[in-house]
Amino acid sequence: MNAKHKRKTGTGEIKFYSRVKQKINTGKNLFYLLKILVMKIAICGKGGVGKSTIAALLCRALLEKGYKVLAIDADPSPHLARLLGFKEADKVTPIAEMKDLLAARAEKEGPFYSLNPKVDDLPEKFTLVRNGLKLMVLGAIKEAGGGCACPEQTVLRRLLSFLLLQSKEAIVIDLEAGVEPFGRATISAIDAVLIVVQPYLGSIETAKQIAKMAKDLGVKNIFFVGNNISDKEDIVFLEKELDSPLLVYFFNNKDLAGAERSGQSVIEIDEPKKIAHLLVEKLEKQLSTNG
Repeated sequence: MNAKHKRKTGTGEIKFYSRVKQKINTGKNLFYLLKILVMKIAICGKGGVGKSTIAALLCRALLEKGYKVLAIDADPSPHLARLLGFKEADKVTPIAEMKDLLAARAEKEGPFYSLNPKVDDLPEKFTLVRNGLKLMVLGAIKEAGGGCACPEQTVLRRLLSFLLLQSKEAIVIDLEAGVEPFGRATISAIDAVLIVVQPYLGSIETAKQIAKMAKDLGVKNIFFVGNNISDKEDIVFLEKELDSPLLVYFFNNKDLAGAERSGQSVIEIDEPKKIAHLLVEKLEKQLSTNG
């Protein structure tokens, strides 16, 4: 191959493929490469617990470890673009708000519309890219089969399914609260649900509800991630109330809080970055073991 056509490989990619090669060479988890390379992670939690921040940190950690990453912002108040450091993030229009586009794709005529709208060209048209990280801002996606049979939502759910089932990269989805937008066919593409929880009862109750719903839909890997932790007592309290260990936990961080208040990106702050890298390692281990 001509030198000028050779693909530049980053340090993170070299380390990543070294880990994969080691797994395969030792005869362990031959499914590891395919499964882990394209892991699909949904991040949920009660509003205000910091799920978007953790989604952003996870995206950056995956990228630094050599993954190709697609972030999907499916929150009704999307701000993942800002947290990830995209320029002019405040000018990004969620696809959920592009009413004319959605109506056209739904082929709406009076009360009739297509149940199988064309969406395969939308990712190329509306995906943002920054430093190798892809981002699609979908906006709010309502519950499948939950009384919202509007054509616009049909297009959004179809697009989300297309991304999950066809994308050849790791995907991190920032969701409004739980896994309501997924039907049983789509949820099968999700490798793990991360439920972000803070040490107070309202957050814990919502986390339990999300976990139950995900389990009922057949999600095998459901993990709790602690956030805004002050001390060991918070960890003990959460694990007792949830009756489950935390996969990882993020402590209170003044720099992180300051970045949030000032509307800055959060992905360059050292301590949270370290925990996000640990989160990737824990996910790799769990998914290679549990499938």
